[in-house]
Amino acid sequence: MKTRSQYICQQCGYNQSQWAGKCPNCDSWNSLVETIEKAPARNAAYSVASGQIFKLQDIKIDEKKRTKTGEGELDSVLGGGLVPGMVVLVAGEPGIGKSTLLTQVALNTSPALRAPSPDSGEGNRKGILYVCGEESASQVALRVKRLQDSKIKIQDSMLLFVSTDVDEIINKIHEEKPELVIIDSIQTLTTQELAGTAGSVGQVRECAARLTGAAKRLNIPMFMVGHVTKEGNIAGPAVLMHIVDTVLWFEGERGQALRLIRAVKNRFGPTDEVGVFEMGEKGLTGVANPSQLMLAERVKNVPGSVVSVVLEGQRPMLIEIQALVVPSQLAMPRRVATGVDMARLQMLVAVLMKRAGLQLGNEDIFVNVTGGIRLADRGIDLAICLAVASSFLNKSLPGDVAAVGEVGLLGEVRKVGGLEKRVKEAKKLGYRVASAESGKSVSAAINKLLTN
Repeated sequence: MKTRSQYICQQCGYNQSQWAGKCPNCDSWNSLVETIEKAPARNAAYSVASGQIFKLQDIKIDEKKRTKTGEGELDSVLGGGLVPGMVVLVAGEPGIGKSTLLTQVALNTSPALRAPSPDSGEGNRKGILYVCGEESASQVALRVKRLQDSKIKIQDSMLLFVSTDVDEIINKIHEEKPELVIIDSIQTLTTQELAGTAGSVGQVRECAARLTGAAKRLNIPMFMVGHVTKEGNIAGPAVLMHIVDTVLWFEGERGQALRLIRAVKNRFGPTDEVGVFEMGEKGLTGVANPSQLMLAERVKNVPGSVVSVVLEGQRPMLIEIQALVVPSQLAMPRRVATGVDMARLQMLVAVLMKRAGLQLGNEDIFVNVTGGIRLADRGIDLAICLAVASSFLNKSLPGDVAAVGEVGLLGEVRKVGGLEKRVKEAKKLGYRVASAESGKSVSAAINKLLTN
């Protein structure tokens, strides 16, 4: 078996024959690790099936044949449920709730929880295979005990398999033929045919490819838990996202109850949907009305507080943006943004100084999105400007105003997409929307709304 030594970047997958302190491709430091790769031997058990030719008219597609996960928010992000052979990568920060969510999916999808009738034929189905790569079986059992209803007995419907050998896991999948496979996590698996350690580029790439091939051959849906790097990217090679069918990004702050799950990639559904969960003692619970949850603790009639309506996928949601402007004690005033893009905040501050005449050059400016979520919607530009101006002028906005609009470099306020949905959602909670129709410029909107 041929072997070769290469230095592979653990961030982007770039490889070269010599070590370097800085990756030439992604500019990350100390990420090149020596890896001795062996050419994997072809194994008939894991080799791809012989190629076949199909006529398009002979292919039958049943779009309604999807398996519900039992979590409505997750099903909507997936496009209606799981498709046979679908491989889903769930990534997020440590402690965000990835294992908790997939454990709930395993319990909800289990045949014992669906209580099949004797004539349905589901009694012969085998249960869920949960591969414990990071945790022991007792740790997973404790989480199941905490999450499940005391009236429900799981019995033998959920199988816990403790292993980090991908070949052993694939053999178990062929043997059990479960309804669903959960890998927790892909970065802990290895194959004996490669010399790299667990989590290295070669191991992650090969293990993910083999598991995906097994899921496709047996038409079994599969979840994989993925780690993230300190920069917030999915750990492992970039090809990992191309191997799987769907990539779900789980985000939120561990100190906050709100969690969002987005579809970064989805071959079987839309990529513009977002699921909203609330973390509690009994696990994650889907939130049907996230706007009410986001504004539950809002204090009205305080300078620096502005409500906006964002469009996350197809769902409008009301959020609160807070700003604090104070005289700076430093030679270079600070600009701190939490939940919004820092470059966008700096641009909006420059527009306020140039177009609205606000003297913010010697002020420290802090902007925060409550709830611990991160927003990329340009429709919050007007709300950020109003919040900064409100705090700087020490004047509060009317408590029933929700600001929506994109702000340009000329100080103009532009309309954003989905305005009708935003207005409808705002009216449900008693807010009126101040958008591009309320003022043609940021200066006009500030003069009109900051009347107190």
